Amino acid sequence: MSQHIILTTGTYDLIKDHVRRKKVTAQEEELLLSELKYATQVLRKNLPEDIVSIDRKVTYKDHITNEEKTILIVGPDKAKASKNKISVLSDEAIAMVGYKEGDIIEWPAKKGNLKLEILKVEE
Repeated sequence: MSQHIILTTGTYDLIKDHVRRKKVTAQEEELLLSELKYATQVLRKNLPEDIVSIDRKVTYKDHITNEEKTILIVGPDKAKASKNKISVLSDEAIAMVGYKEGDIIEWPAKKGNLKLEILKVEE
């Protein structure tokens, strides 16, 4: 991924801590550390509207299963899969967070590689 992601400082710290606690695969760790190294950190109020972040509804297409899904990305303590509230630290969310509408992300998730296209981001 050559693009620079944009994260709120809180999300940046959450992901950094997640990596530090070895909750990701070695391949994911390498990618996340590289992304974090070049990430732009902004205050929540300065986060562009089309960036995937916590408390934003994201519609994406999974290019491997050819399915479209809409999820709300939430903090780890607010996740409820039955209500499509997905933790920012889940495979799909951690792959997309910081990216914007129109981006396609390929990600080496624990359950297999992901290829996700961000179709829409809403507040």
